Amino acid sequence: QVQLVESGGGLVQAGGSLRLSCAASRSIFSFSAMGWYRQAPGKQRELVATITSGGKTNYVDSVKGRFTISRDNAKNTVYLQMNSLKPEDTAVYYCNADSHRFMSDSGTTYWGQGTQVTVSS
Repeated sequence: QVQLVESGGGLVQAGGSLRLSCAASRSIFSFSAMGWYRQAPGKQRELVATITSGGKTNYVDSVKGRFTISRDNAKNTVYLQMNSLKPEDTAVYYCNADSHRFMSDSGTTYWGQGTQVTVSS
């Protein structure tokens, strides 16, 4: 069973920075893409950023220029660097991974347990 373990959340003032980490229990090359989602109270979970196995990145418009997703293949870890944080970034942030088509669990999507990010005004 694949595990994704997030860390790095916390409380920060507006304008501050946080870096989230998502450590996978197997090689991240086994995932076609990994990403970060977030869910604020009373709202639906939304995509924040994704990165493919080839390194292509994608961001929701509201975080472009402020957030950066990256990966460390040797550590099987994906990061989300969040700068210039705003109160509206407050949410539980979840790591997500889609198993690659050449894997036996192709088509499976895995989720982490989530980490709370709170931005005070």
